[in-house]
Parts: sequence; structure tokens; C-alpha cells
Amino acid sequence: MEYIYAALILHEADREISEESVTDVLEAAGVDVEESRVKALVAALEDVDVAEAVAEAAVGAPASAAATAETEEPEEEADEEPEEEEPEDEDEDVSGEGLGELFG
Repeated sequence: MEYIYAALILHEADREISEESVTDVLEAAGVDVEESRVKALVAALEDVDVAEAVAEAAVGAPASAAATAETEEPEEEADEEPEEEEPEDEDEDVSGEGLGELFG
């Protein structure tokens, strides 16, 4: 991730994202730089509009968090008694038959 962060820092500072500049940022942060990873990052970002990619990622993040919050079930309140589960028919799902004995 630190390689991506270095590229984002350079972008935010309006500096060119080059092998030399990424290496300089990483070395300044005390990272042991792998030249092959730097080359791969710079090559991968060659045709990428970083500003657009960041904007798209920022737009998607709140929507993802909201979707996750909507799918979570609310916790049961302490003063409510939990509903009793009805026993399943033996003919229905027998794939887990006998598993209860392992935990009993």
C-alpha cells in the first residue's frame, strides 16, 4: 500500500509520478524500496487519470458503507424475549444431521 500512497502524495502535490519521484517519497518514509514494484506501479498508472480514480473511489465508499449498514440486522432489545425457534422437520435439511452432538 505504501507504493500507492506515495503515488497519491505525488499526485496531491501536483508532482510527476515517476520511478524517481516514487522512490524518493518511499525512501523518505524509510521504506525498503523494491525497484520492480516501483516500475510496475508507474507503468500501471501511465494511462490512469488519478484525480478521476480518486473521485470515483470517494463516491463509492459512502454508498458501500450505507449498503452495509442497511443489511445489518438491528440488535434485539434487552427487555424483549427472543422468539423460540420452531423445530425443523427431519425430512427438510438433513445435511447437518448429527452436528449438534459435536457441540453438546
